[in-house]
Amino acid sequence: MISTEMATRKRSRIRQKLIETRKSGVHGQGVFAACAIRKGTRIIEYAGERISWKAAQDLAPNDPKHPHHTFFFSLENGTVINAGVNGNEARWINHSCAPNCETRDHRGRIYVHALRNLKKGEELFYDYRLEPADRRTKELENLFRCHCGSATCRGTMLEPLDE
Repeated sequence: MISTEMATRKRSRIRQKLIETRKSGVHGQGVFAACAIRKGTRIIEYAGERISWKAAQDLAPNDPKHPHHTFFFSLENGTVINAGVNGNEARWINHSCAPNCETRDHRGRIYVHALRNLKKGEELFYDYRLEPADRRTKELENLFRCHCGSATCRGTMLEPLDE
């Protein structure tokens, strides 16, 4: 029988072989495929402290110069994963309006999956589809400006208006 600690180390070694974190040409840090990754592969869990949305809103920004940059992942049940506390490499996956990955909820845990085959060295992206707590304005869209550069870029990391 494999101990929990041994299983965790084994998963960690597997994850380290799939991805690596380094400087991104899109924004700050990014996560890159350390090897070819097949479409549908579960790449990594989005880990962190689980808190209420109210608690998340009350937290001071990680970086006062960029107060809207957070490592929050909102769940449908109102819980927020704060990857700024006990988070992992998944927090560095950048947004794109034309993503090559997606997030999936599996029993309250969020996993990042490849939407297509990924080449070694390719940066991983998913569409953040941020849902603003405040009324959506051009100013708010600019605060969450997108830098993905894709042909289908909507200019903001906020959820699309047409859905």
